[in-house]
Amino acid sequence: MSTNYEVDVKVKFLSNLCTPENFHYATPYSAGIDLRACIDQDQIVLAPGQRYAFPTGVAIEITKRGIAAFVFSRSGLGTKEGLVVSQGVGVIDPDYRGEIIVSLLNTSKEQRIVSRGQRIAQLVFMPVYTANIIPVSNLTPTQRGAGGFGHTGKI
Repeated sequence: MSTNYEVDVKVKFLSNLCTPENFHYATPYSAGIDLRACIDQDQIVLAPGQRYAFPTGVAIEITKRGIAAFVFSRSGLGTKEGLVVSQGVGVIDPDYRGEIIVSLLNTSKEQRIVSRGQRIAQLVFMPVYTANIIPVSNLTPTQRGAGGFGHTGKI
């Protein structure tokens, strides 16, 4: 049974490295489910500045309209190792049925090793809105206007 804070997600496991036993929330209050590196090799070495697309061994089907999945960096892996999701955040559209792939970027100045089965990112489910596009000649004026990129100062 789903509450307002739950959504049913069908998961197809594509690898014996990612199974129902290790694809779950780590704690009752975790926001994301850890995704693992489901690679054939024992490990992948990433040089500084290098990126690599890691298969995760899972494909999903979100059963509720207005929900999408987002791939975020794991905080410890990013902070301690410099391995982050290369595009910032990955978006998994609700109608995508292929394997989730995580592109990691090594932002450190040292080579990093990712081992088979290692937790590399987290999958978070969040609501999304579909925009109704309304062409107009003018937008409603505001105090800010078109000011951006630090126009309000640093402090």
